[in-house]
Amino acid sequence: MDNRERFLNARRIIFVACGTSWHASLIGEYLIEDFCRIPVEVEYASEFRYRNPVIYPDDIVIAVSQSGETADTLAAIELAKQNGAFVYGICNVIGSSIARATDSGTYIHVGPEIGVASTKAFTGQVTVLTMLALMIARVKGTIDQECSRKIAKHLLDLPAVLEEVLRLNDRIADFSKIFTYAHNFIYLGRGYNYPTALEGALKLKEISYIHAEAYAAGELKHGTIALITDHVPVIAIATQKHIFAKTISNIREVKARGAYVVLLVTEDTAVDEGIADVIIRIPKEDDKFTVFPIAVVLQLIAYYASVQKGLDVDQPRNLAKSVTVE
Repeated sequence: MDNRERFLNARRIIFVACGTSWHASLIGEYLIEDFCRIPVEVEYASEFRYRNPVIYPDDIVIAVSQSGETADTLAAIELAKQNGAFVYGICNVIGSSIARATDSGTYIHVGPEIGVASTKAFTGQVTVLTMLALMIARVKGTIDQECSRKIAKHLLDLPAVLEEVLRLNDRIADFSKIFTYAHNFIYLGRGYNYPTALEGALKLKEISYIHAEAYAAGELKHGTIALITDHVPVIAIATQKHIFAKTISNIREVKARGAYVVLLVTEDTAVDEGIADVIIRIPKEDDKFTVFPIAVVLQLIAYYASVQKGLDVDQPRNLAKSVTVE
């Protein structure tokens, strides 16, 4: 059975990953279930390897790692292979251990990550996962040709979109000055941008040493709102039109409790200027593709919060580029 047939006949797809790669995998889950109608699970590799997971021979396990050397992910691959699953690898480093251990896979080809905190690997992984989901969906016939063309065009247009986002650099640097006082951040997102919020919070923790947590915006009222004070900045993503009003309602709740709110919306969105302290408008995109410009904005916020504190952005404390220990 060739690789294409394995994907077509998959009972389910299981992602195993850590950190930034786990966040990209969550987006991969949304993409594959949305486009291909195949059930998907996303597992922390460090948890997957130490429990007794149910793995079937017609499952596909996708291992995602920037370095291709992540110890927990490698161990998860071995467990999957022992149970007869087909293992597909997505990594950046050519010839890495994960590239050699998997049955097949794709390199993301984004070039070396020089800084310790992963940045461009996230967008590279999401790009490859979008292409993978598109390929499976085309062959399965779960999307039509017109939809397929639109998705491909979005991918081709991404460089221009991200160039436009980078023009926000000076503005982000300016308002990020105030974040030197903060000890806690909350990030809110929905749908495809919930994993993006998780990634933004991770970046802030990694390089500025500010504690940050990300939540699905609808979960705010289930306890988390108790954390909101005038000393807690909130980064809120409101790009999904069908639940825009609900997300705005969540934002009004935190604003009413004194939080400093940075709101990310698309440029075509009409919003009351008083709802947030800062409103960042990104290029109009399909929900699935707002993850790319928003990821860049969140990385810039983390970068400038760190720079304003005089920290070494490229070599954050206690971190290693490749997590090769358990």
